[in-house]
Amino acid sequence: MTTSTHLVRRRRFLPLFVTQLLGAFNDNLFKNALVFFVVYSVYDSDTAEANFSALSSFLFILPFFLFSALAGQLADMRDKARLIRFIKMAEIAIMSVGAAGLLLAWKGMAVQGLAVPLMLAALFGMGVHSTFFGPIKYAILPQHLHENEVLAGTGLVEAGTYIAILTGTILAGWIPVEWAAGGVVVTALIGYVSSLSVPPAPPLVTPEPLDFHIFRSSAALVRNTMEDRRVFLAIMAISFFWSIGAILFIEFPPLAKNVLGASKEVASLFLVIFSIGVAIGSVSINALLKGRVSARYSPYAVLVMACFVVAFEQTCVMWPSSDGTLMDVPNFLVQPLAPVLLGTLGGIAISGGMFVVPLYAFLTTFVHKSQAARTIAANNIVNSGAMVVGAVLAAGLSALGVLVIQQLLLAAALCLVSAWLALRLCRAEGCGASA
Repeated sequence: MTTSTHLVRRRRFLPLFVTQLLGAFNDNLFKNALVFFVVYSVYDSDTAEANFSALSSFLFILPFFLFSALAGQLADMRDKARLIRFIKMAEIAIMSVGAAGLLLAWKGMAVQGLAVPLMLAALFGMGVHSTFFGPIKYAILPQHLHENEVLAGTGLVEAGTYIAILTGTILAGWIPVEWAAGGVVVTALIGYVSSLSVPPAPPLVTPEPLDFHIFRSSAALVRNTMEDRRVFLAIMAISFFWSIGAILFIEFPPLAKNVLGASKEVASLFLVIFSIGVAIGSVSINALLKGRVSARYSPYAVLVMACFVVAFEQTCVMWPSSDGTLMDVPNFLVQPLAPVLLGTLGGIAISGGMFVVPLYAFLTTFVHKSQAARTIAANNIVNSGAMVVGAVLAAGLSALGVLVIQQLLLAAALCLVSAWLALRLCRAEGCGASA
């Protein structure tokens, strides 16, 4: 915690931290405003709502699969601080399109034919924005921080990301659509201003020609990065984790509405609890590991996560049937099973944060600093593929008539795979006896 407090006062970390926090906030304010509007104002079908939620997740994730290789090349071969400023300028334009879609949605049903495509286009654009920013925000840490600060810095970035998700989610569920439209543009402008203070981070290798062939460069990057067994295991463990996250985030809005009989504010509360939990887990694992980058606790953390997922699913099964009236937050919180439901959800998130943060820190410290961005980019490609598979599975199961509540057990099963991979990584890095 002392290291974390020290870092947030330093220019080599604070401007980056604020910039990435604002970007994550904007992503989630916009995405959740879009999903909540469509789920609660357009559709009245469990399957249609789940499918739209899956579609929106797919559009946001797709750019990670398509452009991560190019993003990793750029981040390792150009000044990272300069790239951040270009990316933040693009965010202003993307959010202007998204704001137009939200404003048209606010005008009423007659213009939804244009509003939804504009919002989905902006969602795809924000996916592109995050694709290019993601490798930088992790790869720049070993370049600006001391070796014993990298785990703390990675934990703070993850915690900040989820605090931003928390704030964006709360606002998306509570403020009017027209306020969200203005908010995303203003946030993009502030994010650009904060990016101007990020210190230079010049390339650590001689720049090479960029390979713009999407599929060839992606395949080559993943193949070369994952030749090392430990990197392969870390990336695969993270990927299964994010496929779990994709399933859970897709299911939350329709689960709240159709299983629990709750309003969009309650769906927002679920995402809030999840975000707080991941932030707590992200910071606390640094204290547990005492600043040492290691996956020794990751197998335990994800097994605990699986137990909490099953407990969450069982609580949903026992939830009393709704009379058709959607509960607001105060009415939801007085339900007898509400504390158990929110407690298990928090447990999922805390254990998830403790699982994934050491793995990200491992990826950026195990390889040479000049390769860090491309390693994160390769990780993002595999992660995005796993998240797309998770989204497709959720949509496919909904189309086959599998209830949303039953799909939670799929997430629990994937936790077991992540635990097995993390255990193998522990043994490969030499902590098998302790793990």
